[in-house]
Amino acid sequence: MTDVLDELTPDEPTDAPRAPASLNWRQEAEDGVVRLWLDCENSEVNVISETVLAELDTLLDHVKETQPKALVIRSAKPAGFAAGADIDSFAELRGEGAVAKLEQGHAVLDKLEALPFPTVAVIHGAALGGGFELALACEYRIGIEGAKFGFPEIQLGLHPGLGGTWRLSQLVDPVEAMQMMLTGRTAHDRKAKKLGIIDALVPERHVEAAIHAAAKGEMKHHAQGFRASALRTRAARSLAATRMRSESQKQAPRTHFPAPFALIDLWEDHGGSKAEMGKAEIASFAELLDSVTAQNLIRVFFLRRKLKAAGKGRSGIAHVHVIGAGTMGAEIAAWSAIQGHSVTIEDVNPEPLGRAVKRASDICEKKHLSGIDTRDALDRMMPDPSGLGRARADLVIEAVPEKMELKEKIYASLRGKMKPGAILASNTSSLRLAELVDAAPERTRFAGLHFFNPVSSMQLVEVVSHDRAERETLDRLAAFVTGIDRLPARVTDYPGFLVNRILAPYLMEAMVLLDEGRSKEEIDRAALAFGMPMGPVTLADQVGLDICLEVANSMRSSLDRPVAETPFWLREKVEAGETGRKAGKGLYDYKGGAEPPKSPEPDPSTEIIDRLILPMCDAAVECLRNDVIHDEEQLDGAVIFGTGWAPFRGGPMRYARTRGLGECRDRLRALAERHGDRFRPDPGWDSLA
Repeated sequence: MTDVLDELTPDEPTDAPRAPASLNWRQEAEDGVVRLWLDCENSEVNVISETVLAELDTLLDHVKETQPKALVIRSAKPAGFAAGADIDSFAELRGEGAVAKLEQGHAVLDKLEALPFPTVAVIHGAALGGGFELALACEYRIGIEGAKFGFPEIQLGLHPGLGGTWRLSQLVDPVEAMQMMLTGRTAHDRKAKKLGIIDALVPERHVEAAIHAAAKGEMKHHAQGFRASALRTRAARSLAATRMRSESQKQAPRTHFPAPFALIDLWEDHGGSKAEMGKAEIASFAELLDSVTAQNLIRVFFLRRKLKAAGKGRSGIAHVHVIGAGTMGAEIAAWSAIQGHSVTIEDVNPEPLGRAVKRASDICEKKHLSGIDTRDALDRMMPDPSGLGRARADLVIEAVPEKMELKEKIYASLRGKMKPGAILASNTSSLRLAELVDAAPERTRFAGLHFFNPVSSMQLVEVVSHDRAERETLDRLAAFVTGIDRLPARVTDYPGFLVNRILAPYLMEAMVLLDEGRSKEEIDRAALAFGMPMGPVTLADQVGLDICLEVANSMRSSLDRPVAETPFWLREKVEAGETGRKAGKGLYDYKGGAEPPKSPEPDPSTEIIDRLILPMCDAAVECLRNDVIHDEEQLDGAVIFGTGWAPFRGGPMRYARTRGLGECRDRLRALAERHGDRFRPDPGWDSLA
């Protein structure tokens, strides 16, 4: 939050000297209060590593000898308190090694908790995972406006491992604590205060007064309610745990995603004893760390980092001009403005421009931006019906409907209007850049910038090259994507590029299954059972049946290989305006109150799953063979972050290798014999090692 960070006095985080024999802590003492500032070496953010905890262990011994009025722990990083545990340090740990490291971490935080004087954590920005556990070990927590707290470990197939399961469930209503840990959701400042996570919520200028109130014992802790007291008994926890398991099972079965169930078991069995729960937490964490799910999800963390690294450097892009204020254009403009860019958005009609501003406001609210940050973001986004921003923009993004003639007309109108060095990017999802490049004002400074809907939620953006694009253009676009907190996937011009090429068979086969008489609910539930975030029928409605039809037609005309035939009734639906959720009716009738299934099929059809999933793996092999993307890791990362593809399975290539390359190829051949050549395995399977 910029307004919060601006209030930080510049000398506070930087003037404190390094603590004795420490690379990651700064220390100062004033008025009897010792302050330890976490300042991880050579990093923009703090992480809780083995070294950080070992240094803290030594510092706590020294501080205890001085008997201060209070010990304060803060972050010297403007980015926030701490982003969580150092995943690099534990990703390779297994078995007894993991247990030993966790026991050491527990001992340090227990030592902090046991100090005989007040301990105060002052939190700005995010306190997540291990950072949250560090704050929980303090007697008092003071949140600066904009602070947020959470345990995202569940997204790695784990649960908190440094005492957080006990400390949070003892501090606040245990059911609320479990929901935070089971879902990975964060509690922002006011909610955190209401729950009792923090004892005070103040602006930076009032922090010192709050610290001294805590040091004197004048700060009151949050009082827990009756439910918290009742859940101290095993019987009451068992009733609550049964409900939690039922809800977790609706999201994903234990066999695929064991962490929520392990956490529920941990709390039910040991939630009445700190010693027992601490010991059981360590054993449970170490066991989960060995699971295939956790190892795949940890790999996804590294895939994300690898994609982000593709956008290093400076983009030189300050002003963005978006042409087209439809759904995609509005989201692109809003997100760019929220991330600090000056944005002009152009449309031939005034109504979409008004809706775009409203959409930007809604996104700010959804992302919990402060009033000042929302105001600043909206100030940076200017409706521009006359297109004056074209001449000032460093990047022009064309986001108009997928009609070649319309795009060519817009490109022609940009000739002589864009400033020297400016880049033109198309958000096309179904047209080849090779078909558009000749119409571009400057061919070398033209490329694809394929966002996914909704831009404010979907992390991936494909940076699409073509034969005449300059490397500098692609580098700047990738850096721009990283600069707006998105993940760039560098791909080459290909039918559907990467993500849509892999996703299209999933959607198209679902249409064939419907045509064969399978129910949409059965198809969607089978996909959910595999681990997909939504079934293909639901996804088709979400994307828009008109868009699906365009992509299918593009694939059919551009690919050498057979693709699934589009049922005639799908064209009829599109022609009738029944294009999906945006129209209120598509394959599901949303206006009529129909909602797609959200829970998986308990005994899904393996035939349906294979027909949906294996063609995606086959398309991935095809894309690798044709150098659409650099390697398997980037491909898996792009598909996961671009579609939500079952992350605990590691991506389509990881799934294929886990299942067995030969088995996947043979199964595709068997499907081809039964259902046609669209299942014929790509030649690339034979060259995979």
